[in-house]
Amino acid sequence: MPVKVGVLVGSLSKESINRRLAKALKTLAPDNIELIDIDIADLPLYNRDADADYPQVARDFKAQLNDVDALLYVTPEYNRSIPSVLKNAIDWASRPWGQNSLGKPSATIGASMGPLSTAVAQQHLKQILVFSDAPLMGQPEGYIHFTPDLISDDGTVNNPETREFLANWINAYAEFVHKQRG
Repeated sequence: MPVKVGVLVGSLSKESINRRLAKALKTLAPDNIELIDIDIADLPLYNRDADADYPQVARDFKAQLNDVDALLYVTPEYNRSIPSVLKNAIDWASRPWGQNSLGKPSATIGASMGPLSTAVAQQHLKQILVFSDAPLMGQPEGYIHFTPDLISDDGTVNNPETREFLANWINAYAEFVHKQRG
């Protein structure tokens, strides 16, 4: 049975380049892992007052997280950090106190049109995930400088060097997950 990996894309855009990146990783993933989308779009803003009685959408979200063996974060960079929608999802996932759903083998990757790609956002995300007790893959890092037509809407990687890099990256992540799970 393949290990189930939940994929959280930190963008709500229908034309998200990071959603394309997530699709590409699905097509390149080895048979020993299964990448499963976990939607974060419908989560309300986190409010500690809800800790005593989580709304159904947040309970469903946490159930999806608890049903996977590992997590993959595919994020853009907004203002040198992660998008608020992703931070909000992490807040719901890590609460109420003592019921953290994030302590699973994890990795971050992202694409951006800018020359720094998502390096700063991923560093910030890693700080948050370390606090959330998530074992993180350190190497290889995945900062994808996105150019037009690099990845098609269906996840086809049109550049051979990028396809090879992403295949190696997702294989390294699968190996990391299997080592973490023993």
